[in-house]
Amino acid sequence: MIRFQQVSLMRGVKPLLDNVDVTLNPGDKIGLIGANGAGKSSLFGLLRGELHADLGEIDFPTKWRMAYVAQETPALDRPAIEYAIDGDVTLRRLEEELAFLESEPETTSNGILIGELYSALADADAYTVRSRAEQLLTGLGFSLAQMDQPVASFSGGWRMRLNLAQALMCPSDLLLLDEPTNHLDLDAIIWLEDWLKRYPGTLIIISHDRDFLDGVVNVIVHIDERKLKRYSGNYSSFERQRSAQLELAAGTLEKQMRQRAHLESFINRFKAQASKARQAQSRMKALAKMEELAPLRAAAEFSFEFRVPLSAPNPLLVMEDVSAGYRTESETSHDVTEKVIIAGINFSLQIGQRIGLLGVNGAGKSTFIKTIAEELKPLHGDAQFGKGLSIGYFAQHQVEMLRHDESPLWHMGKIAPTVREQELRNFLGSFNFNGPMVTSSIAPFSGGEKARLALALIVWQRPNLLLLDEPTNHLDLETREALTMALAQFEGTLVLVSHDRHLLRATTDQFIIVADGKVAPFDGDLDDYKDWLFKTKLAAKNSATDATLPKASSKAKIASAVAPAAAPVVDNADRREQKRAEAEARQKLAAQKKPIESRIKRLDEQIAKRSAQKHTVDTRLADPEIYDKDKKKELATLLADQAFYAKELTQLEAEWLEQQEALELLGN
Repeated sequence: MIRFQQVSLMRGVKPLLDNVDVTLNPGDKIGLIGANGAGKSSLFGLLRGELHADLGEIDFPTKWRMAYVAQETPALDRPAIEYAIDGDVTLRRLEEELAFLESEPETTSNGILIGELYSALADADAYTVRSRAEQLLTGLGFSLAQMDQPVASFSGGWRMRLNLAQALMCPSDLLLLDEPTNHLDLDAIIWLEDWLKRYPGTLIIISHDRDFLDGVVNVIVHIDERKLKRYSGNYSSFERQRSAQLELAAGTLEKQMRQRAHLESFINRFKAQASKARQAQSRMKALAKMEELAPLRAAAEFSFEFRVPLSAPNPLLVMEDVSAGYRTESETSHDVTEKVIIAGINFSLQIGQRIGLLGVNGAGKSTFIKTIAEELKPLHGDAQFGKGLSIGYFAQHQVEMLRHDESPLWHMGKIAPTVREQELRNFLGSFNFNGPMVTSSIAPFSGGEKARLALALIVWQRPNLLLLDEPTNHLDLETREALTMALAQFEGTLVLVSHDRHLLRATTDQFIIVADGKVAPFDGDLDDYKDWLFKTKLAAKNSATDATLPKASSKAKIASAVAPAAAPVVDNADRREQKRAEAEARQKLAAQKKPIESRIKRLDEQIAKRSAQKHTVDTRLADPEIYDKDKKKELATLLADQAFYAKELTQLEAEWLEQQEALELLGN
């Protein structure tokens, strides 16, 4: 087990941990969470021996083998698969020893040692190591061809995947993963989640992906107020327990404040009266002995909302037989070559649609979004954009596109040059850019703060179409939740690429898949997509040809086109106007109903989920044995969960009724 005993840690003048005590059991899968700067990475440094506690001790078995992801990747000529296998340092050491002995002149003792080394290599699964490495790299998104490419040929994000592969190749008893999903797409995250579920050792993960934590961990360790607090269960369970604790603490604090006020009132009224002097003295002693409860210092919740969108055309855009990709011009011959990524796109985007884009890494999701954003011109076909379309585009590398030598106020001034400075400052303040931060260079800002600024710039422009390509890459849990809430309430049209399944579930109501150079609707949810990925990879493994899209009879059906092909453009302007006029009323009503229907659908799902959870708790509370003395802790947790679910259901059902009434009014 891992034991922290009275551990204190300072970084410079900042205290991170103060007299921490916590015990983690062998085989636990632990999610380490806390605000940015709370000390999560420093705690990993303590476990790796790179940092040393100022006070206290950290104990875990000395024989434990530890694995973690290296933060640097040298630009090596070594093939990617060999670099991944290097993670098994014991295997590599045995191979070196064997190569050395086999190069020496043959002796009897050498022969014995060589035999022992071959036996040790067999124990280390040396004869399956390449296939195991191939499975790891395939799961992390590498093709067989890429596995033989040199490490130096890969970009930074792909090199981090190679470092992750090294850590997973290393046989270990303790695995430390710091934001392992940051450089992965949804497909690789789903694979990694399944891999970690089967990992037999002790696992500690720092992650801001709540669905990933829910799927992997069974313990949460929360760093708060320089303390470590252990919670049993996954992240959702932690949220419930934390909420119940804060509610209880608030009630206790309020009760103590009333008691103190009563004692102080009595003392002030009667301390000068001789007849009441003894009683006043008694109350003064009681007041002095009363333990001072610290005021609740729940971190101020960050939230924001998108401004009401500008009026939008309908449809917002129409694509007919569009091919999307890249044009490159030769520097010498000036010949232009085209690289088609997606072909035959027939797609129309209507007001109020909320679309999540699915597809394996490299399939063309970003290319498709760039084409919608007019960052890329169609290679072929016709793309028509409605008059009045206002796009808010968050690119995958949006943070890198900011001017790092300039301030948040400078960035706002560039997009709103005629607006008063105080108004811009007030707006930035709503995104937690306060005081000196407003006029400071953003270079030292964290990745999350820069991403928050990029979002603020989009929000200011009041887009009626949001195109978001991996917007959560640098965001912590709190800011992700704020983005999720803001997008759920956004009144415009949304197209989202994200590896955050919680964000996708909460903000989109239909999926489109980019696969095999085509774009098509996906008739299913994220669980169906997981099944589709499994079947596709299985088909690819068993066939020399690329996996094809599933047939319509499968659970997760993929249609042959994204939307009914838009009617051919008619030269007769009067006829086009007439068609628009005939559809205008119907489209307007559908646009008004769409967000309400989407919200009702999400509420139905949430009510069903909470009802099932409450039923489970109620059933357990109906069991007489839960009230035994040795079950006090479990009983307290169940009662807190029951109160939480009941409160949530009341709120959800009230909102459901409001939305139904609003829908009925539109129908009438």
